[in-house]
Amino acid sequence: MGTLIGWLIVGLIAGGIASLIVPGRTPGGAIGALVVGVLGGILGGWLAKLIGLGGNTSLIGSLIVAVIGAVIILYVLRSTSNRSSA
Repeated sequence: MGTLIGWLIVGLIAGGIASLIVPGRTPGGAIGALVVGVLGGILGGWLAKLIGLGGNTSLIGSLIVAVIGAVIILYVLRSTSNRSSA
């Protein structure tokens, strides 16, 4: 249970930071930022493991990886939503 709460807290923080980095609105507000942050953590963790940086990381390391993944997800989401609306 503590791990789940930790993932949610890191996800919310990472999604909020990614929303500040990537211009535009985050779909879904705070819940959207949470989802983007958690998915960003999964994507970032996978990418880190792929390039050999996986393993046990600190809270700051996990947050950085989650923010990088969330930024990637937001760029993809916003680029596809801009194409469909244009």
